[in-house]
Amino acid sequence: MPDISVTHYNLTVIEGDRVTVTCNGSGSPLPEVDWTVNDLHSINTHQSNVYWPNVHSINLTLVNVSRDDNFYMLTCIAENKVGMANASIQLTVHFPPTILKLDEPERRHETCIEFTVRGNPQPTLRWFHRDKEIPPSDYIRTEMDTYQDYLEGCLNFKDPTHHNNGNYTLEASNFLGVTTKTVYGHFLNAPFSDDYGDYGTPTPTITVTHRPEEDTFGVSIAVGLAGFACVLLVVLFVLINKYGRRSKFGMKGKKHSVFF
Repeated sequence: MPDISVTHYNLTVIEGDRVTVTCNGSGSPLPEVDWTVNDLHSINTHQSNVYWPNVHSINLTLVNVSRDDNFYMLTCIAENKVGMANASIQLTVHFPPTILKLDEPERRHETCIEFTVRGNPQPTLRWFHRDKEIPPSDYIRTEMDTYQDYLEGCLNFKDPTHHNNGNYTLEASNFLGVTTKTVYGHFLNAPFSDDYGDYGTPTPTITVTHRPEEDTFGVSIAVGLAGFACVLLVVLFVLINKYGRRSKFGMKGKKHSVFF
Protein backbone atom coordinates (compact mmCIF):
# COMPACT_ATOMS: atom_id res chain seq x y z
CA MET A 1 0.00 0.00 0.00
CA PRO A 2 1.35 3.49 -0.84
CA ASP A 3 2.52 5.94 1.79
CA ILE A 4 1.13 9.47 1.61
CA SER A 5 1.96 12.79 3.25
CA VAL A 6 0.85 16.42 2.85
CA THR A 7 2.57 19.68 3.71
CA HIS A 8 -0.35 20.94 5.87
CA TYR A 9 -3.16 19.44 7.86
CA ASN A 10 -4.89 22.72 8.57
CA LEU A 11 -4.49 25.68 6.27
CA THR A 12 -5.80 29.18 7.06
CA VAL A 13 -5.83 31.83 4.35
CA ILE A 14 -7.52 35.17 3.65
CA GLU A 15 -10.03 35.52 0.85
CA GLY A 16 -8.23 36.40 -2.39
CA ASP A 17 -4.94 34.83 -1.35
CA ARG A 18 -2.79 32.50 -3.48
CA VAL A 19 -1.53 29.35 -1.77
CA THR A 20 0.20 26.07 -2.73
CA VAL A 21 0.01 22.72 -0.95
CA THR A 22 1.94 19.56 -1.77
CA CYS A 23 1.05 15.89 -1.56
CA ASN A 24 3.70 13.14 -1.76
CA GLY A 25 2.87 9.51 -2.52
CA SER A 26 5.47 6.76 -2.43
CA GLY A 27 5.38 3.02 -3.01
CA SER A 28 6.20 0.21 -5.34
CA PRO A 29 5.02 0.25 -7.97
CA LEU A 30 5.04 4.06 -8.26
CA PRO A 31 1.58 5.28 -7.22
CA GLU A 32 -0.68 7.63 -9.08
CA VAL A 33 -1.23 10.76 -6.96
CA ASP A 34 -3.77 13.55 -7.35
CA TRP A 35 -5.91 16.06 -5.47
CA THR A 36 -9.69 15.76 -5.59
CA VAL A 37 -11.21 19.20 -6.05
CA ASN A 38 -14.86 18.49 -6.80
CA ASP A 39 -17.05 21.56 -6.08
CA LEU A 40 -14.01 23.72 -5.28
CA HIS A 41 -14.80 27.36 -6.10
CA SER A 42 -11.24 28.73 -6.14
CA ILE A 43 -9.18 28.65 -9.30
CA ASN A 44 -6.76 25.72 -9.01
CA THR A 45 -3.83 24.24 -10.91
CA HIS A 46 -2.00 20.91 -10.51
CA GLN A 47 1.71 20.30 -11.05
CA SER A 48 3.09 16.76 -11.02
CA ASN A 49 6.70 15.78 -10.21
CA VAL A 50 8.15 12.27 -10.17
CA TYR A 51 11.23 11.36 -8.16
CA TRP A 52 12.37 7.95 -9.24
CA PRO A 53 12.20 5.24 -8.31
CA ASN A 54 9.15 5.47 -6.04
CA VAL A 55 8.05 9.06 -5.15
CA HIS A 56 5.26 10.90 -6.92
CA SER A 57 4.62 14.47 -5.79
CA ILE A 58 1.86 16.81 -6.86
CA ASN A 59 1.40 20.51 -6.05
CA LEU A 60 -2.03 22.09 -5.81
CA THR A 61 -2.13 25.87 -6.20
CA LEU A 62 -5.24 27.84 -5.29
CA VAL A 63 -5.59 31.27 -6.90
CA ASN A 64 -7.90 34.01 -5.59
CA VAL A 65 -9.21 31.83 -2.77
CA SER A 66 -12.99 32.11 -2.40
CA ARG A 67 -14.97 32.44 0.83
CA ASP A 68 -17.22 29.72 -0.54
CA ASP A 69 -14.32 27.28 0.03
CA ASN A 70 -14.26 27.93 3.77
CA PHE A 71 -14.23 24.56 5.63
CA TYR A 72 -13.44 22.74 2.37
CA MET A 73 -11.53 19.47 2.77
CA LEU A 74 -8.69 19.22 0.26
CA THR A 75 -8.11 15.49 -0.21
CA CYS A 76 -5.11 13.82 -1.84
CA ILE A 77 -5.22 10.21 -3.01
CA ALA A 78 -2.25 7.93 -3.76
CA GLU A 79 -3.07 4.63 -5.47
CA ASN A 80 -1.24 1.69 -7.04
CA LYS A 81 -2.18 -1.95 -7.69
CA VAL A 82 -1.38 -2.80 -4.12
CA GLY A 83 -3.86 -0.37 -2.58
CA MET A 84 -4.91 3.22 -1.93
CA ALA A 85 -4.14 5.85 0.72
CA ASN A 86 -5.46 9.36 1.25
CA ALA A 87 -4.76 12.48 3.32
CA SER A 88 -6.78 15.66 3.78
CA ILE A 89 -6.22 19.33 4.57
CA GLN A 90 -8.88 21.44 6.30
CA LEU A 91 -9.06 24.77 4.49
CA THR A 92 -10.14 27.80 6.53
CA VAL A 93 -10.85 31.05 4.69
CA HIS A 94 -11.07 34.34 6.57
CA PHE A 95 -13.18 37.08 5.01
CA PRO A 96 -14.96 40.29 6.09
CA PRO A 97 -18.59 40.13 7.21
CA THR A 98 -21.61 40.74 5.02
CA ILE A 99 -25.24 41.20 6.11
CA LEU A 100 -27.27 38.95 3.86
CA LYS A 101 -30.71 39.64 5.33
CA LEU A 102 -32.29 42.22 7.60
CA ASP A 103 -36.10 42.05 7.66
CA GLU A 104 -38.75 44.40 8.97
CA PRO A 105 -40.26 43.49 12.36
CA GLU A 106 -42.50 40.43 12.36
CA ARG A 107 -44.86 39.42 15.13
CA ARG A 108 -44.10 35.93 16.45
CA HIS A 109 -43.99 34.73 20.06
CA GLU A 110 -42.16 38.02 20.43
CA THR A 111 -41.60 40.68 17.78
CA CYS A 112 -38.51 39.79 15.72
CA ILE A 113 -36.21 41.67 13.34
CA GLU A 114 -34.70 38.67 11.56
CA PHE A 115 -31.13 38.80 10.23
CA THR A 116 -28.50 36.65 8.53
CA VAL A 117 -24.82 37.59 8.69
CA ARG A 118 -21.85 35.81 7.17
CA GLY A 119 -18.20 36.26 8.08
CA ASN A 120 -15.09 34.47 9.31
CA PRO A 121 -13.87 34.88 11.99
CA GLN A 122 -17.35 35.11 13.50
CA PRO A 123 -18.39 38.76 13.43
CA THR A 124 -19.27 40.81 16.48
CA LEU A 125 -22.79 42.25 16.24
CA ARG A 126 -24.03 45.57 17.57
CA TRP A 127 -27.45 47.19 17.24
CA PHE A 128 -28.26 50.91 17.08
CA HIS A 129 -31.53 52.83 17.41
CA ARG A 130 -31.65 56.59 16.88
CA ASP A 131 -27.83 56.61 16.66
CA LYS A 132 -27.47 55.02 20.11
CA GLU A 133 -26.28 51.49 20.78
CA ILE A 134 -28.97 49.23 22.18
CA PRO A 135 -27.84 47.58 25.43
CA PRO A 136 -29.12 44.05 26.11
CA SER A 137 -32.16 44.00 28.39
CA ASP A 138 -35.19 41.91 29.25
CA TYR A 139 -37.20 43.85 26.66
CA ILE A 140 -34.77 43.96 23.72
CA ARG A 141 -32.21 41.21 23.18
CA THR A 142 -30.41 39.29 20.41
CA GLU A 143 -30.87 35.57 19.94
CA MET A 144 -28.95 33.71 17.22
CA ASP A 145 -27.58 30.38 16.01
CA THR A 146 -24.29 29.68 14.26
CA TYR A 147 -23.85 27.37 11.29
CA GLN A 148 -20.35 27.27 9.81
CA ASP A 149 -19.69 30.91 8.89
CA TYR A 150 -23.35 32.03 9.11
CA LEU A 151 -25.10 33.80 11.95
CA GLU A 152 -28.88 33.64 11.87
CA GLY A 153 -31.17 35.08 14.48
CA CYS A 154 -33.50 37.80 15.72
CA LEU A 155 -33.43 41.06 17.53
CA ASN A 156 -36.38 40.29 19.82
CA PHE A 157 -38.76 42.85 21.35
CA LYS A 158 -41.04 42.16 24.27
CA ASP A 159 -44.26 44.18 24.01
CA PRO A 160 -42.88 47.05 21.87
CA THR A 161 -44.76 50.37 21.73
CA HIS A 162 -44.72 53.44 19.48
CA HIS A 163 -41.65 54.61 21.40
CA ASN A 164 -39.73 51.77 19.71
CA ASN A 165 -40.59 52.98 16.18
CA GLY A 166 -37.65 54.12 14.07
CA ASN A 167 -34.56 52.95 12.17
CA TYR A 168 -32.60 49.98 13.46
CA THR A 169 -29.01 49.54 12.28
CA LEU A 170 -27.10 46.28 12.52
CA GLU A 171 -23.30 46.50 12.57
CA ALA A 172 -21.18 43.38 11.96
CA SER A 173 -17.39 43.47 12.32
CA ASN A 174 -14.30 41.30 12.48
CA PHE A 175 -10.61 42.08 12.02
CA LEU A 176 -11.07 42.23 8.23
CA GLY A 177 -13.83 44.80 8.08
CA VAL A 178 -17.10 46.37 9.24
CA THR A 179 -20.46 46.45 7.52
CA THR A 180 -23.83 47.97 8.45
CA LYS A 181 -27.41 47.72 7.27
CA THR A 182 -30.55 49.59 8.38
CA VAL A 183 -34.22 48.67 8.49
CA TYR A 184 -37.23 50.71 9.62
CA GLY A 185 -39.21 49.23 12.47
CA HIS A 186 -42.85 50.23 12.93
CA PHE A 187 -44.57 48.61 15.91
CA LEU A 188 -47.55 50.78 16.93
CA ASN A 189 -49.11 54.10 15.98
CA ALA A 190 -48.82 56.90 18.54
CA PRO A 191 -51.99 57.14 20.67
CA PHE A 192 -54.25 60.22 20.59
CA SER A 193 -53.72 62.74 23.39
CA ASP A 194 -56.05 65.32 25.09
CA ASP A 195 -53.36 67.95 24.97
CA TYR A 196 -51.83 68.62 21.62
CA GLY A 197 -48.23 68.47 22.76
CA ASP A 198 -45.89 68.04 19.82
CA TYR A 199 -48.70 67.52 17.39
CA GLY A 200 -49.41 71.31 17.03
CA THR A 201 -52.57 73.36 17.28
CA PRO A 202 -55.51 71.87 15.42
CA THR A 203 -56.94 73.70 12.44
CA PRO A 204 -60.30 75.33 13.40
CA THR A 205 -63.35 73.85 11.77
CA ILE A 206 -64.97 76.05 9.13
CA THR A 207 -68.73 75.55 8.80
CA VAL A 208 -70.40 76.53 5.54
CA THR A 209 -74.23 76.70 5.53
CA HIS A 210 -75.96 76.14 2.20
CA ARG A 211 -79.47 77.66 1.89
CA PRO A 212 -82.11 75.69 0.07
CA GLU A 213 -82.83 76.65 -3.51
CA GLU A 214 -86.42 77.63 -2.57
CA ASP A 215 -85.16 80.39 -0.23
CA THR A 216 -82.86 81.74 -2.91
CA PHE A 217 -85.67 81.81 -5.45
CA GLY A 218 -88.00 83.62 -3.01
CA VAL A 219 -85.39 86.25 -2.26
CA SER A 220 -84.86 86.80 -5.99
CA ILE A 221 -88.62 87.44 -6.52
CA ALA A 222 -88.79 89.88 -3.58
CA VAL A 223 -85.82 91.83 -4.89
CA GLY A 224 -87.38 91.94 -8.38
CA LEU A 225 -90.72 93.24 -7.08
CA ALA A 226 -89.03 95.91 -4.98
CA GLY A 227 -87.07 97.09 -8.02
CA PHE A 228 -90.20 97.23 -10.15
CA ALA A 229 -92.03 99.29 -7.48
CA CYS A 230 -89.15 101.77 -7.33
CA VAL A 231 -89.18 102.21 -11.12
CA LEU A 232 -92.97 102.72 -11.11
CA LEU A 233 -92.76 105.38 -8.41
CA VAL A 234 -90.10 107.25 -10.33
CA VAL A 235 -92.23 107.22 -13.52
CA LEU A 236 -95.30 108.46 -11.64
CA PHE A 237 -93.30 111.20 -10.01
CA VAL A 238 -91.99 112.42 -13.39
CA LEU A 239 -95.49 112.42 -14.93
CA ILE A 240 -97.09 114.29 -12.03
CA ASN A 241 -94.30 116.81 -11.94
CA LYS A 242 -94.54 117.43 -15.68
CA TYR A 243 -98.31 117.78 -16.21
CA GLY A 244 -99.13 119.31 -12.90
CA ARG A 245 -96.80 122.31 -13.51
CA ARG A 246 -98.24 123.02 -17.03
CA SER A 247 -101.85 123.14 -15.78
CA LYS A 248 -101.08 125.74 -13.11
CA PHE A 249 -99.03 128.26 -15.10
CA GLY A 250 -99.31 127.61 -18.82
CA MET A 251 -103.04 127.16 -19.47
CA LYS A 252 -105.24 130.27 -19.89
CA GLY A 253 -108.87 129.52 -19.67
CA LYS A 254 -111.80 131.79 -20.92
CA LYS A 255 -113.38 134.18 -18.53
CA HIS A 256 -116.97 133.54 -17.69
CA SER A 257 -119.29 136.02 -16.11
CA VAL A 258 -121.50 134.79 -13.51
CA PHE A 259 -124.70 136.60 -12.82
CA PHE A 260 -126.85 136.19 -9.87
